Amino acid sequence: MKGRVVILDEVAGRQCAALMVDGRVEELSIDPADDQPLPGAIYRAVADRPMKGQGGLFLRLPGGGSAFLRQVSGISPGQRLLVQVTGPAEPGKALPVTTRLLFKSRFAIVTPEAPGLNISRRIRDEEERAMLAELAQAGMAGADGRLGLILRSACEGAETEAIAEDIAAMRALAEAVLADLAGEPELLVDGAVAHEIAFRDWLDPAPDEVITEPGGFARLGADEAVAALMGARVGLSGGAHMVIEPTPALVAVGVNTRPHTSPAAALKANVAAARELPRQLRLRGLGGQVVVDFAPVPKKDRAILDQVIKAAFKSEGEAHLAGWTALGLYELTRRRDRLPLSELAEGLFA
Repeated sequence: MKGRVVILDEVAGRQCAALMVDGRVEELSIDPADDQPLPGAIYRAVADRPMKGQGGLFLRLPGGGSAFLRQVSGISPGQRLLVQVTGPAEPGKALPVTTRLLFKSRFAIVTPEAPGLNISRRIRDEEERAMLAELAQAGMAGADGRLGLILRSACEGAETEAIAEDIAAMRALAEAVLADLAGEPELLVDGAVAHEIAFRDWLDPAPDEVITEPGGFARLGADEAVAALMGARVGLSGGAHMVIEPTPALVAVGVNTRPHTSPAAALKANVAAARELPRQLRLRGLGGQVVVDFAPVPKKDRAILDQVIKAAFKSEGEAHLAGWTALGLYELTRRRDRLPLSELAEGLFA
């Protein structure tokens, strides 16, 4: 199957979405089985108590829930705050949140406390940029000076009416939420569900096809791909493989070149693993500290791997490449932005 295909399906009453490019899953979203908060949800919260030594603050959420806000100052216990969920809560820990709210749609992002009108740099045509600048100015005319606007790359070639509607909707939502600070803890904006994420974030560039009929996951092989992602082993070229094992402290990755053991085979396997690792971590919903035990190669070949790793993680968002340890392991960190696939898809795909 060639081209970009977005699949919107429902399995066991839960929304599932996948982006497949030339027959391979590149993006995946599955709704959780319970009502836990989704990334992007916005709450009115109440400051509870500071966490000494960690530069953060615990917050009270509706229903007795707890959130943790990092790097805060000047916030007093009992103070009302608007916060947005940045990722899933780790077992036994509070929900991670931020006060930097984003109101995001397919075409527009309204940014409270970050004023200014900005257009995606991926849009290069000057006439297109001038037209979008006019839309932005018109859409934000008379808005609170604290509100900013980013027009996303999906605006290129889109109908002006659709862009204007998105700007108006996100501005109205932002203004309503920012005015709703008084009261007890409350969920003000739901996080995005799987189909909404697909529509908002995966349609640029435009897909060749969008599959919406029931059973699309099975018909196009997305279910088999998800089942494979539930296993630890990832096949690489030439018979090599890597093993990805999440632990409570970190994600351990090992690269194995068997049956070949030459330096050339090791370098080839390591390069393949480095290119594939960002996709595997993203689809598996794994983050935090990641430690990679590459197949042994001479130190002079590490520079080659460094370049491959940097290129592979360039478009992966919040990832920090720490580099090589004294024991020859490679360390990096990746922000946890979704629940682990092992939790989301358990029992859904055999």
